[in-house]
Amino acid sequence: MKKKIIIAITGASGSIYAKRILEKLQVLQDQIESCGIVFSSNAREIWKYELGSIPQEFSQTFTVYEKGDFYAPFASGSAGYDTMIIIPCSMGTLGRIASGVSDDLITRAADIILKERKKLILVVRETPYNLVHLRNMTLLTEAGAIIAPATPSFYSLPQTIDDVVDTVIDRILDLAGFENKGYRWGGEA
Repeated sequence: MKKKIIIAITGASGSIYAKRILEKLQVLQDQIESCGIVFSSNAREIWKYELGSIPQEFSQTFTVYEKGDFYAPFASGSAGYDTMIIIPCSMGTLGRIASGVSDDLITRAADIILKERKKLILVVRETPYNLVHLRNMTLLTEAGAIIAPATPSFYSLPQTIDDVVDTVIDRILDLAGFENKGYRWGGEA
């Protein structure tokens, strides 16, 4: 069954994670019915600062929505989206979701995903965590979200930055239910 997925990109550091997941989703298009992308106010600026480009190449493959577009299909549970990945997820976004504040398309879509008991994956990019962060993560976990810190693994013996980033991305794609050929423990490095 093909997936209806939302990718939300916030202004946390870690734009490379968003770029790599979008690149991998382009390869996995045969598993996707629809993919909507939404950027927070700061996300495009952080992307440009960290990656030296603007994220235009994905608009040919997926539909990009503005953060204030409450007419986007995934602003309603009736659209039937099954997965939302917020990557990277800022602590501000996480806090607003945990508090039930739906003031833009990202937080509205996350609220919809939670109320519909679908899969919400928050790829948090912060260290260290303070008590407010931890309590918000606990609250969202209890509500059904998956907190997946952008913590790479090294048992695959990564050789490049993309290899390191892919240890996180492959895990996120697994969590989202995609058939993805990433490194598996006990496999060849």
